Amino acid sequence: MSDNVQGVSEGQAPLGRETSFYDLVGGHDTFVRLVHGFYEGVAGDPVLRALYPEEDLGPAEIRLRMFLEQYWGGPNTYSEERGHPRLRMRHTPYAVTPEQRDRWLHHMLASVALLKLDREQEATLVDYLVRAAYMLVNAPDPEKD
Repeated sequence: MSDNVQGVSEGQAPLGRETSFYDLVGGHDTFVRLVHGFYEGVAGDPVLRALYPEEDLGPAEIRLRMFLEQYWGGPNTYSEERGHPRLRMRHTPYAVTPEQRDRWLHHMLASVALLKLDREQEATLVDYLVRAAYMLVNAPDPEKD
């Protein structure tokens, strides 16, 4: 994954720069598709929708895309606009339950599958997303009546 690229073309880093995961999977367009597909699922999921206080999911979609792009070696736009990601801290105001984690993963992994990445790239992305989703759980599921 850290091969030094000798040229510039779609999905490759400029001369002299190591190729990032962001570059390898197709850069900006791939992350736009990933996050947009995820938020299409969120929009119709009342369990997850409750985590998003904004009526319009557009700003949340942009924030998640910028975060993921930066995390995977793309532009640092997230930090430039919002500061350090502080993933856990930014989610503490919301009660994130195991059920919401599972719904989040359902929609995110469905969106990952639509990208049709190669097996290794998909496994790398899925591994991170699963670990991040489990890390952000901070509340139990509510008791069922």
